[in-house]
Amino acid sequence: MSVPNAHLGPSRLLRGWGRTVPTSATMVPLLDPERVRHAVLTADRGVLGRGLGRSYGDGAQNSGGVIADGPSAIGVTSFDPDLGRVSVKAGTSLDQLMEWFVPLGWFVPVTPGTRQVTVGGAIAADIHGKNHHQAGSWCNHVEAFRIMIGSGDVINVSVATDPDLFWATAGGMGLTGVILEADIRMKKIETSRLVVDTDRAKDLDAVMDLMVTGDAEYDYSVAWIDLAATGAQLGRSVLDRGRFATVNELPSKMRPDPLAFVSNSLATVPGIFPSGLLNKLTVRAFNELWFRKAPEKRRDSVQSITQFFHPLDLVGDWNRIYGPRGFLQWQYVVPDSATEVVRQTIEELSSTGVSSFLAVLKRFGAGNEGHLSFPEAGWTLALDIPIGDQRLGPMLDRLDETVVGAGGRIYLAKDSRVRAELMPAMYPRLEQWRSVKARVDPKTRFQSDLGRRLGLC
Repeated sequence: MSVPNAHLGPSRLLRGWGRTVPTSATMVPLLDPERVRHAVLTADRGVLGRGLGRSYGDGAQNSGGVIADGPSAIGVTSFDPDLGRVSVKAGTSLDQLMEWFVPLGWFVPVTPGTRQVTVGGAIAADIHGKNHHQAGSWCNHVEAFRIMIGSGDVINVSVATDPDLFWATAGGMGLTGVILEADIRMKKIETSRLVVDTDRAKDLDAVMDLMVTGDAEYDYSVAWIDLAATGAQLGRSVLDRGRFATVNELPSKMRPDPLAFVSNSLATVPGIFPSGLLNKLTVRAFNELWFRKAPEKRRDSVQSITQFFHPLDLVGDWNRIYGPRGFLQWQYVVPDSATEVVRQTIEELSSTGVSSFLAVLKRFGAGNEGHLSFPEAGWTLALDIPIGDQRLGPMLDRLDETVVGAGGRIYLAKDSRVRAELMPAMYPRLEQWRSVKARVDPKTRFQSDLGRRLGLC
């Protein structure tokens, strides 16, 4: 029996960060563009670039096909220290960019809740962070990228040279080609610390009011929601907002080395946790403790980059705590006119006892021109949910309909189960995206499990 793509390299079992539905693919190193080109032109079931595997679902998997392994290609090819413009290989992680450039006074323009994301993955998912209301998403700060298209050719793409391909690739989940390198505009910083204000909000109305009236004063903002709270406490939250500190705002002991940055994890979760450890009782207890330990009102707390942006990065392989069945993340955005959808979804999730200790609420600013880019102006709610509750699938299907009916959408980089028929309503520029893909990939050389599931390839 022949093995698909055996002539191209070894096969490997791959999972998303949620650890559900693993599939096998042949691996070729992104570091070797000639091998990638050969795979693009000859592989069964296509090719997909993959970074560090932080897509929660099947967005970075390609069952029976080929994966161009991003982390094999890391490094900086040029840097302008005056403008903060860096050209970097696509397998380079945000963690590496911070390690190299924070000591020089430059920070990544956008970061999600983990820095274990590659530059190529950041473009493919058009990642967003706590500063979307001020700075937009990742591709707003990309000047150009080099991409291998379906012919095997490598072309330089910018908004000026090919705006359609640029914006089809921004959030296009790797289905327009394999990104090899990108030019990014970094953010100037004076220190590696942030000054952070914290507010404990008694309910959903209180936290939303704080965010609407005050977020414009902060560069970064995020609210943790206690999804176990019900009744008068529904949506009680801890809201953290901040900006990078100046040298004068640092404690005296930090001023001699204001740009110090340490990148490491303190512990790694062993693969011994059973499914079901995170349940209604344990999550309720955790959420109560988390809410109570937060100050009711604190101002100008000095925090490190890891404390504020990436606390979960302190724990390696933290996804193992959900056990072998894994978990899914559900994230949606709805416009400001659909505020009640946020309340409705939280009410249903809370009333059914869905277990989630990680539920976050943010405000988005205006979206960009990306055909499949997720952010749009309004509210976004994201939560992790353990697999196992039989009510979960039907409930999320209903809530998907509610979100889409209100003019919202689901984030593809987090998705593992949304129905394909919702795609045209969620992403109204889908047909334009398809036409761009057909132009640069007429033989559908670029495929993924997510792409096949959603009819994108």
